[in-house]
Amino acid sequence: MYFYILKRIFSLVPVLFVVSIVAFLLIYLTPGDPVSVMLGQEATAEQIEKVREQMGLNEPLYLQYLNWLFNVFQGDLGDSYFMHMPVTTAILDHLGPTLSIAIFAEIIAILIAVPIGILAARHRGSFIDQFVMGFTLTGMAIPSFLFGLLLMLVLGVKLGWLPVAGYQPISSGFFVFLKYLLMPSLALGVIQSALIARMTRSSMLEVLNAEFIKTARSKGLKERSIIYVHAFRNALLPIITVIGQTFGLLIAGAVVIETIFNIPGIGQLVINSIQSRDYAVIQGIILMVAFFYVLINLIIDLLYMLIDPRVGY
Repeated sequence: MYFYILKRIFSLVPVLFVVSIVAFLLIYLTPGDPVSVMLGQEATAEQIEKVREQMGLNEPLYLQYLNWLFNVFQGDLGDSYFMHMPVTTAILDHLGPTLSIAIFAEIIAILIAVPIGILAARHRGSFIDQFVMGFTLTGMAIPSFLFGLLLMLVLGVKLGWLPVAGYQPISSGFFVFLKYLLMPSLALGVIQSALIARMTRSSMLEVLNAEFIKTARSKGLKERSIIYVHAFRNALLPIITVIGQTFGLLIAGAVVIETIFNIPGIGQLVINSIQSRDYAVIQGIILMVAFFYVLINLIIDLLYMLIDPRVGY
């Protein structure tokens, strides 16, 4: 078991290495001189040369990468030229709202998707199944920002139940914190639940047609026990995989929702950094998102072992 865990951890190193190269080269993918683009057309030659020296862009490319990578291993992602603060501090200041939205949205997605996916599998071909499949098709077709605007119009403007935009930290009180998070979390969670529901239905149908389920029914076990004890556990592996993937998408895809609801999260930081050409912050955010994806995949692999010990061998 421990060998399997170590193997999975070491297998993630090449992924992070490739991502680090892409993130580092991002500064050179912009047409023209990166410092000139960052400072704008009004910058003088002296200012451009000074900033190039501050950012270490006068050194050979391989040496720049090695120095940057060495600093990354020490937790130093550089300094933001426009915010005048370390990139790590800027990301951590904006990470809380994004993680809060992603976690609440994932909880909403699971609470919606898993029950209706199981229900559709139990009543395959019925009106319930057709309704669930229609819901999933609609959810996968509607963009989250459009659903967010609809929620804003109905729940915020027409009914006045929830604040239209803004964010309050949990220090302001849990219910106030939840009140501001509920609408953007619904906008993301309901849409993501469509994919999880489809996978739950598909995985459950495959297991319900297995021989051991037929044997359990022939022994006279209750249908509820067959569904939730025997079938659901054996159908969990692909469901957990999709849940992990959707959580990664929620973190990376919160940019538009945070902009619509004016939430000071990673999405807002990305937009501001792109507009100001703050390359150090953009590089740091790419590494952060990649790290979360890698961490989520590692957690999924470890959950596989808990659900099905055969995976570890």
